[in-house]
Amino acid sequence: MNPPTSLRLINLSSLTRFGVKGSHAADWLAEQGVSIPAQPNCWLPLSDGGLVARLGFSEFLIEDQFDSQIALNLSQQYFDQQSFPARVYPVLRQDFAVALWGDLLYELMAQTCSINLRALDLAQRPVLLTTMIGVAVTLLPDQRSGQPFYRIWCDGTFGEYVWQTLWEIAAELGGEAAGMNSLTQEQIAI
Repeated sequence: MNPPTSLRLINLSSLTRFGVKGSHAADWLAEQGVSIPAQPNCWLPLSDGGLVARLGFSEFLIEDQFDSQIALNLSQQYFDQQSFPARVYPVLRQDFAVALWGDLLYELMAQTCSINLRALDLAQRPVLLTTMIGVAVTLLPDQRSGQPFYRIWCDGTFGEYVWQTLWEIAAELGGEAAGMNSLTQEQIAI
């Protein structure tokens, strides 16, 4: 499949996510075999697909991709233990999640977010906690096939508003909404 020539919005809310936080969260994830970013506000790909984002010194977001089950397995391991690990707390992740992809993405972001995203060093795998269209979001900028590819998560109660607003702006720019099945695993995989 060729990369989009303008702009695509893809709803990724159905992917499984698990979050943990606390002063021992990093140690617990390491015990589970999950490599984590050394620095806050960075992300890493997971070996079996998906990603782990470090949202601060002691909070983590783990998200599966297509057929991976790392987030699901971590959630089950956490809740199946005889006793919960000390100072490791689950974070309910009922996010609205969307991917934005294409050569017109910077135009859309200029209308919705006040950060100069072109200035970011993508090699550092940044994760930004910011606002878009008045909603607090977690933003993960990346590239696919040489084009900007952004992942955005926000509180699920804002999902309809965020989707509708992004869709309206994307449509004005000639963009389109697409389903997850429109991407291959290599294109969506982090």
